[in-house]
Amino acid sequence: MGAATAALTVSACTGVASDGSSEAGPAGQLTVLSLGPVATWDPQRISTPQDIAFAGRVFTRTLTAFPAGADAARQRAVEGDLATTAGTVDSTLKRWSFTLRDGVSWQDGSPVTCEDVRYGVSRSFADPFASEGLNFPLAYLDIPRKADGSSLYAGPFVKDTKGQAEFDKAVSCEGTTVTFRLSTPMADFNQVVALPVFAPVKQSQDKGPDGTYAVFSNGPYQLKGAWNPSAGGTFERNPRWDKASDPIRLAKPTSIDYVEGTESQTAVQQVINDSGVHRRAVTLDSAPPAMQQHVLTDAALKTRSVNPSAQFLDYLAPNVSTGVMRNAKVRQALALATNREGYVNALGGASAATEAYSLIAAALPGHTDSDPVGAGPAGDAGAAKAALQESGLTLPVQIRVSYRSTPTADKAMAALVNGWESAGFTVSLQPIEKDYFAEVSKPARSAQTDVFWANWAPAWPSASTVIPPLFDSRLNLSDSGKGRDFGGFADPAVNAEITRIGTLSDATTRADAWSRLDASLAERGVFVALAQRRSLFVAGSSVTGLSANEALGGFVDLATLGVE
Repeated sequence: MGAATAALTVSACTGVASDGSSEAGPAGQLTVLSLGPVATWDPQRISTPQDIAFAGRVFTRTLTAFPAGADAARQRAVEGDLATTAGTVDSTLKRWSFTLRDGVSWQDGSPVTCEDVRYGVSRSFADPFASEGLNFPLAYLDIPRKADGSSLYAGPFVKDTKGQAEFDKAVSCEGTTVTFRLSTPMADFNQVVALPVFAPVKQSQDKGPDGTYAVFSNGPYQLKGAWNPSAGGTFERNPRWDKASDPIRLAKPTSIDYVEGTESQTAVQQVINDSGVHRRAVTLDSAPPAMQQHVLTDAALKTRSVNPSAQFLDYLAPNVSTGVMRNAKVRQALALATNREGYVNALGGASAATEAYSLIAAALPGHTDSDPVGAGPAGDAGAAKAALQESGLTLPVQIRVSYRSTPTADKAMAALVNGWESAGFTVSLQPIEKDYFAEVSKPARSAQTDVFWANWAPAWPSASTVIPPLFDSRLNLSDSGKGRDFGGFADPAVNAEITRIGTLSDATTRADAWSRLDASLAERGVFVALAQRRSLFVAGSSVTGLSANEALGGFVDLATLGVE
């Protein structure tokens, strides 16, 4: 995928004193720069993709993981990490088992056990873990729920014989093998357990709600001293980590200094200047669009950068439940008149985003670059106007478009208006600055808006984390709100197809089915994909092995980084 995934190696000569230190900091130390703030390092509470990507390469190992490297297809081919393989599943796709490797230790030298995995997962059902972390154990494990939707099991800190018995059936150990029993078939559950909410925790080291920044490592690095919120911390080599037991992490630096509180523009400029510690530094936040062209047009800087697809994809969700967007021809006209090229240029150009025609991102199996509607990058106002004239409505057709307002978003949305109005629409933009997604999911919003701007990021590299959470009305629509189905789309046939695809065991067949469903929804005007966001990360001249991993959300991959 070109610059998006290429692993780069750059170097420079630096003077090192006889004590092993230099103006670039301790020998072998990598510095990472981030604005932050990191909300937590607790595996069952961590939910930010950037923090998940860092923790998973540095100190929190999981049953499975996505490998590093330059090839995008290889990145999303999940492998065993703590487990010997990517897991085994029975014919129902509801019973998954993983056997732990030999030789994996905590930082105190004790072995990582199956019971540690069970205990870690159990924490996700207790507060504050249940409310702050990822809720996939609640969603997928075969544990009964109460009438209000909460789990019958309330976690390991509450003595409840009935709830504990249900958890023990859903997550069980036999020797070094942990088995999960699911409430619904899941062919890609082995990708779900790559998330830290399924990571092991040693019970004797659990500090509960007070352990927000506590780190007890089973990876190649351990936290030296305490984490300082807004400043960061240093991760030093974990002497109990054995490379022979870890197929994922190269762990080249001797230590990693995480500097929190650095604005992205400042961090990029420091790395560009390439002096002192910043020769061995890398940015964890994307360079601002205004700085990206400077980096990419300077040959020396370009070799010290990587420009992957980022986690978020922008799209429009027409309100199909009420108003003019109930008319299929109106939705077709909107899709045909959408100027993705203008939208991308307003975001900052090709280094900041690329045109998208599918909600299945490029990093996911089932992605296609085909344009189901035939609008083209700049839209087709003539074809759109013809479709609108066939709608039976009087032109111009007035539409109200809500979006999350920022200075850049204001420009990007304004770039769409000309194409829509050339097709026969009259457009009223509705910028919302605060609590955008909470606001547009309210039932009352349906009467006020015809088209909703939205974005989405897959939780793991599968379209099962895209199509169902956005368009399965069983998951979204209720009297209290629309969930993430902002357009109010509900089709029992689509729900049934989502269920069917989830039972397909063959990965290629499953990806093709998701791709066809995605295209059919685009053809019906249920969504209009706009742009796949991109990031730009920059490293100092003494950093080696720079790459980004799109299976981890397109963030810098710490598994391959080194310093000279």
